[in-house]
Amino acid sequence: MGAAERLDSDELVVNRNEVEIRIENLGVSFPDKDGGEPVIALQNINLDIMQGEFISLLGPSGCGKTTLLRTVAELQQPTSGKITVRGQSPREIRLKKKYGIVFQNPVLLDWRTVRRNVCMPMEMMGIPKKDRTARVTKMLELVGLMEFGKKYPHELSGGMQQRVGIARALAVKPEILLMDEPFSALDEFTKEKLHEDLLRIWKKTNKTILFVTHNIQEAVFLSDRVVVLSPHPGRVSAVVDITLGRPRDLSIKSSPEFNAMVTKVRNSFESL
Repeated sequence: MGAAERLDSDELVVNRNEVEIRIENLGVSFPDKDGGEPVIALQNINLDIMQGEFISLLGPSGCGKTTLLRTVAELQQPTSGKITVRGQSPREIRLKKKYGIVFQNPVLLDWRTVRRNVCMPMEMMGIPKKDRTARVTKMLELVGLMEFGKKYPHELSGGMQQRVGIARALAVKPEILLMDEPFSALDEFTKEKLHEDLLRIWKKTNKTILFVTHNIQEAVFLSDRVVVLSPHPGRVSAVVDITLGRPRDLSIKSSPEFNAMVTKVRNSFESL
């Protein structure tokens, strides 16, 4: 069986010693709207992400976190350098439907039920109805929304809507989950519950997760490593190994070890 062959249970067999995503000397620039010099969003980014890792991209607004995630997803083209995913281009990986993407706003269709929102990407892929139906049921069970399949988005809380977004991203059986500040608009109680839910899903599926956040505690609680980005232009300031044990629950946040990791990450930021 290959290093990441999919099992019937939807789990991936991963080799954490193998590189999943390799980012080499990456730069991204945008034209200046007034015709001046291009605006450099990212400069000389180098990073290896291993199979099955949970990596957070952490930094203040404007440091290029989302630009980096979008470039990995092939939603943004690099100006220099390159990204490879298991030796292939991001475009090849995207066309093979190996990415699942969760945005800050779940972007659900108001006129579709929860089940039909989760089903939508599979419809677009031409997957047979019987398979789609079974797959939706499995995903709703995974995110804890089995009883809400016939509800519409406006009938759900913000946290439940984000769970629908996660279920939809996982429905296409991606190997890599890209998450762009998915919990930033939620209250702390809902956010903490979703943190635990996300770690449970990650443990069950063994996906590689690239997670964008500006919240230090969130990054430390979730991640194997935290990649700290500094702005003007965006570059890697530090990569911090999170040495807290797993599995993790919310009680770890009151421990001296957790607070020490938060302090270590905070101190790794460059002065602006």
